[in-house]
Amino acid sequence: MSIPSTSTPTTSPVTTPATAPRRIGSLGPVGLVLAGGISVQFGGALAVTLMPQVGALGVVTLRLLVAAIVLLAVCRPSLRGHSRADWGTVVVFGITMAAMNGLFYQSLARIPLGPAVTLEVLGPLALSVLTSRRALNAVWAGFALAGVFLLGGGGFSSLDPIGVAFALGAGAMWATYIIFSARTGRRFPQADGLALAMVVAAVAFLPLGIVESGTKLLNPTTIALGSAVAILSSVLPYTLELLALRRLPASTFAILMSLEPAVAATAGFLILHQALSLPETLAIGLVIVASMGAVRTQVGRRKVNA
Repeated sequence: MSIPSTSTPTTSPVTTPATAPRRIGSLGPVGLVLAGGISVQFGGALAVTLMPQVGALGVVTLRLLVAAIVLLAVCRPSLRGHSRADWGTVVVFGITMAAMNGLFYQSLARIPLGPAVTLEVLGPLALSVLTSRRALNAVWAGFALAGVFLLGGGGFSSLDPIGVAFALGAGAMWATYIIFSARTGRRFPQADGLALAMVVAAVAFLPLGIVESGTKLLNPTTIALGSAVAILSSVLPYTLELLALRRLPASTFAILMSLEPAVAATAGFLILHQALSLPETLAIGLVIVASMGAVRTQVGRRKVNA
């Protein structure tokens, strides 16, 4: 798949019939976001099974370290030719990723996967309402928000309050991640900026993982499972999202993130054997409606501007 460079105009470089490129240009970023969401939630479910061995901070450390190594090997980013502002963006992006992962996995250690993601997605939803310039996007955000609360059973009073606080904090970092992922994608070619930011995140989080898990991080089985979590939860989704954000407005991207609770509930059912209730099923329907509305709004706007 060809992704246009952020330093060049976004007009199509080919002369094939107009409808096909426009259709690919409109739906391509959406497909990247959805694929990334599926990958990260199944990776999160796998991470829950690893926590009894190394703890939440240990899982995050393995995830970030392996992801940094893989991305450096694949991208081989250049360290030259970048401005101070470029490096500042990468550092903030990396610290944001470290905080987002650390807070989220701390919540997973205390509350189930579905409610944790449901609370976390409130951050991107708030971002979609605050940044969108179209009233219709607020309507889709309202549908998604209703689904989020329905998936949480209409309230979260029965959950560990510390776990809830960690999930909400992760949501705030997720909103910040969306902003700096887009900025990094515009400043660095391909996934180079992501690779550098992942190194920042891994280095920042490493002391916490060593303190909590110590030599447990060196267990071969733990390393293998941690590597799988890194690929599913970091390498694939972050790369796909960074590429998508080059061509998709942050507000639409944030509403698409409302699918995460539905995917998390499915992953929890398949891997962690957490059954879906009727309210959860209805919630999935609401967030799918919201996401489809966001896609249609985005496609319609591109057709008008074409």
